[in-house]
Amino acid sequence: MKNLIFITLAVFTISLNAQNSQKAENLLNEVSSKVKSYDNMVIDFKYTLQNNAANVNQETRGDVSIKGEKYVLNLMGTTQMFDGEKIYTIIPEDEEINISTYVEEEENNITPSKMFTFYEEGYTYEMDAAQNLNGRKIQYVKLTPKDSDAEVKNILLGIDSQTKHIYNLIQTQDNNTKITITVKSFKTDQELAQNLFTFEEDRYEDFYINRLD
Repeated sequence: MKNLIFITLAVFTISLNAQNSQKAENLLNEVSSKVKSYDNMVIDFKYTLQNNAANVNQETRGDVSIKGEKYVLNLMGTTQMFDGEKIYTIIPEDEEINISTYVEEEENNITPSKMFTFYEEGYTYEMDAAQNLNGRKIQYVKLTPKDSDAEVKNILLGIDSQTKHIYNLIQTQDNNTKITITVKSFKTDQELAQNLFTFEEDRYEDFYINRLD
């Protein structure tokens, strides 16, 4: 009888976990589908980096414009642009520009253009807590890398239950560094300059251009 009860509880637990995982996947699919329906996105965000053990606590604001795979990211006084083939990192303070070819299989970080779809591969999902933040219901989904050697321990995605937009992303690394990106403004289908994602070298005559490949 004890064995039967144990087996029943085990099966029930597995069933609940499977339902939880399916709910999380369904919610993420809704987010991904909605994001892919937009022609472009213009986002203002807050970026926070914390590591209590190292007494590190940094906070700054940034913005990013995204159209398909292309993006222009402004963060910490640096502009990074991806035109679909190359990544341009423009550092005005040093009057330096680094140019490199994008190689997808070598790109392990969450790039701006993948911020809303990166979870489609390489992660397991489960529903986490729901919170009421500023009158909005935010449902969190916990993502755990399938790769046991990944530097990322887990990621929490906060999703606005009404709009199905990502409200924030909380990434915890193995060294307990926590990176939080919180969306402050989310605009879609904006009129963007035609040359927004085009690197115009003649604008940077005084800059040192470092071609990395």
